[in-house]
This record gives sequence, structure tokens and C-alpha cells, in this order.
Amino acid sequence: MEGFPVVVRVDVRFRDLDPLGHVNNAVFLSYMELARIRYFQRISPDWLQEGHFVVARMEVDYLKPIFLEDEVLVGVRAVGMGRSSLRMEHLITTNGVPAAQGVGVLVWLEGGRPAPLPEEVRRRIEALEGRPLAP
Repeated sequence: MEGFPVVVRVDVRFRDLDPLGHVNNAVFLSYMELARIRYFQRISPDWLQEGHFVVARMEVDYLKPIFLEDEVLVGVRAVGMGRSSLRMEHLITTNGVPAAQGVGVLVWLEGGRPAPLPEEVRRRIEALEGRPLAP
């Protein structure tokens, strides 16, 4: 998954399936969440202690169904930073073929309230991405 600094392999569980035998659409969001958690762990092992991001918006394009025995990879990357927000792109592949693309907007919280994104967190994100991020 070129261009994605964090890629996670996901095991499809039987409970992820709907009555038609493919992964339920809501579970795709859980797969994206797992990749984001790994991303934030890469920028800081104590990311929940410092403050953290919450999802403000998610948009998903479903491209292909995922089945129980499929090999699933999820890539995530940051594509923009605002004063207190982070915009992220997600790609889910099944057996090497795109299954879904998602864009999310996350908001930084401290003490349960939106707060400006700390400069240190900005630096860590840009270091992981290997480039500066515009709003």
C-alpha cells in the first residue's frame, strides 16, 4: 500500500459477516478505526494520556465485498491538519484489490473538549508522514 505509512492486517471474524456472508458495511468502519489506533500508537505510545482524537465525520465508498477467508489490509494516512482537526484517508483492500476508501475528520480533545492540536503532535504526524501537511 504505497503512500500509507501505517498498514494493518485484519483477520475477518465470523461475527463480522452479515446474512449474505460478506462483511457488514458498519464493520468496515471498525477496520478503519483499528488502523487509526495503530497510527496514533506510532506517533505516541501514550497517545490517550496526552489528549486524543475523536471522529467528527466519516465518509466511505464501498467498492467490493469482503468475505470470511479474504486477506484484508487497511492503510491510513494523514492528508491535512487544521487548528484542532486532522483529516485522514483510509484504504481497505481484499486480496490486493480495493474494497473501500474512506475519509475522516478527527478533532483533538483535551479534558473532553476540543482544543488546538499541540505542536509536538503536529511534528510527530508530519514525521510519520514524511512531509508537511496543509489544512
